[in-house]
Amino acid sequence: MAVQHLADHGIPHTSRGSRAVVVVLAEFAANAISHGRTSGRNFEVRVDLAPDTIRIEVTDTRPDRFPRTPADGGLPELPSPYATSGRGLLLVSATADRWDWSVRDNCTKTVWAEQSLHP
Repeated sequence: MAVQHLADHGIPHTSRGSRAVVVVLAEFAANAISHGRTSGRNFEVRVDLAPDTIRIEVTDTRPDRFPRTPADGGLPELPSPYATSGRGLLLVSATADRWDWSVRDNCTKTVWAEQSLHP
């Protein structure tokens, strides 16, 4: 739905920005489901389009659990080649121009990423 929303605003499915949204949103949503859930509560997705930037936000209900980011000392180490998880935020870092997180209130946190629409 997010990629179609961008297409509706003139950003092709095959563009760099659209591809970044697919990778980042998939990872942030998967992490919200796996690590950010509180029983009976969901997560929220927001995609904002500015003239030069796409901003992806996923808000979950675990402000006490947050990812390590490049800004606060780096990402986790690469998992073993046989591990079935642990690479998602590395993909986000390789795809998005910048990303981070913030606690919105005592019940939620938002993980966000921004991607330039121009190379």
